Amino acid sequence: MKNLAYAVRPMALDMLATLLFAGVFALTKSLNLSTAIGIGVGLSQLAWLALSRRRIAALQFASVGLVIVMGGAAILTRDPRFVMVKPTIVYAVVALSMLQPGWLVRYLPPASVDRLPRGAVVWAGFGWAALMALTAGLNLYFAFATSAAAWAAFLATFPLASKLAAFAITYAGLRRAARASVVEPVAA
Repeated sequence: MKNLAYAVRPMALDMLATLLFAGVFALTKSLNLSTAIGIGVGLSQLAWLALSRRRIAALQFASVGLVIVMGGAAILTRDPRFVMVKPTIVYAVVALSMLQPGWLVRYLPPASVDRLPRGAVVWAGFGWAALMALTAGLNLYFAFATSAAAWAAFLATFPLASKLAAFAITYAGLRRAARASVVEPVAA
């Protein structure tokens, strides 16, 4: 579970501004208030990282930039869908980055890498890319074809639940592949 929290934490922090926007908008229906909170949280995250002298990754700048640009567009046009589309952009970028064969290797314990067939790791990574692309597409659907409340409910449930299920499937599948690849010693 510790490894899962380690892997999910950066994505959750990147999505915090959007999640707060969704929650506040669902509760108050106030576009200006929810967008201002989303932008404020995004800028506060950058300020906290800078003040604590932590490295700010390019994706974090991009994420906050998206909050500001999409939030500003949402306020100017009075259309919350600009902010609602942000997760689609993030998930699509992540899906594209996961199309690199073997990206999953850096997240595996070193002892397991030697036991796993490369093809299993590559296909598991492609499975994750497909899930991210599916999440991006579903978010786009919920942003444009449903209510803000339905979108907020989707964003609060499907991304996390699907990633937990994918983690369990990946773990079980790679563990099985590792065990199957271990050759029994031949008795003399």
